Amino acid sequence: MAERVAIVAVAQTKYHPNRADVSEEELAYEAIKQVLEESGLTLSDTDSAITCCQDAYDGRTIASLSLQRVVGAHFSHELTVAEDGINAAYVAMAEILCGRFETVLLVSHMKESQAEKSVIENCAFDAILMRQLGLDYTSAAALQAKRYMDRYDITPEQCAKAVVRNRRNARNNPFAQEPMDITVDDVIGSMMLASPIRLLDAKPISDGSCAMIMTTEEKAKKLTKKPVWIAGVSNCYETHYLGDRELADCDALVKAAKKAYSMAGINDPLSQIDVAEISTEYSYQEPLWLEGLGFCGRGEGGKLVDSITLEMGGQLPVNPSGGVLPGNPNGVAGMARIAESVLQLRGEAGARQVDGAKVALAHGYTGICGQHQAVMILSNM
Repeated sequence: MAERVAIVAVAQTKYHPNRADVSEEELAYEAIKQVLEESGLTLSDTDSAITCCQDAYDGRTIASLSLQRVVGAHFSHELTVAEDGINAAYVAMAEILCGRFETVLLVSHMKESQAEKSVIENCAFDAILMRQLGLDYTSAAALQAKRYMDRYDITPEQCAKAVVRNRRNARNNPFAQEPMDITVDDVIGSMMLASPIRLLDAKPISDGSCAMIMTTEEKAKKLTKKPVWIAGVSNCYETHYLGDRELADCDALVKAAKKAYSMAGINDPLSQIDVAEISTEYSYQEPLWLEGLGFCGRGEGGKLVDSITLEMGGQLPVNPSGGVLPGNPNGVAGMARIAESVLQLRGEAGARQVDGAKVALAHGYTGICGQHQAVMILSNM
């Protein structure tokens, strides 16, 4: 049984509004090729592959079948994880820790541009009681945003500040889809999608892929001089029906974060974590997820966004990469947060580097109003 699990190589494509120029497997291979070159491995050197994709977006059932040749899975081993890519990392870690495999290749891809996102998201709702309402993730998020903002006096300006910072940070990220210099007024003045969510409060349609290689402690030290270790992980599901939840809180994230922190020996996340990459498809989610992650108390997320704490150079830089708001596919976002965290801990994040980063948090979520929450703590020590 492995003692520790390391990430030894990461890669991302540049995120783009439409990659009609490539197939799904070609898009995935763009990232796979980079991690193989970085690690010096070939597909035959890996013991297992974890693919993360969704049938509805790929336009076929068992979508991973088209990826077999680009992950080396013929006459080998492959598992597919649906939804957010951070979950693929959990499966790979489990495979290594249990001693079944030593070196695992992971890839997550999605082409949101080739499907009607709203129609696909509607299928996530209960078929008997809720689907007929025409809900999608944006309209459901609007319900959550309204409840959260009303209960805790979170202002549209505070949510807009999260957009401004994330889009500004994205200017230093060569993978970012839509880096922008914008103001709070620009965000508040953009087109209304579903009140109170406006166009710039939401991420754009995005295509792209992310890949990484995970392995045992023994092998990691042979493959790289800069292994990044998984120090803590946890995930948690919230109940499915929106009416059964208090949408102004995020109890699933609270539980996931506490378990991951406990595993990593963290009792004061604001002072012990050096950088955080948080998945936020909508602007209101940043203050809400910050509360769930324990960086502030309930209802205090807006004040934290107002402060300089989250800025580059602040106590806890959040999303130096720009995060999801400038454009990440939903199914890739969580794995991209891990990849960005790895770059930070290896000191290879370029203009978006946080000086002296030793401990990083990567967060991913999926489902209606953040139904499923996942947290990973990474360390270079």
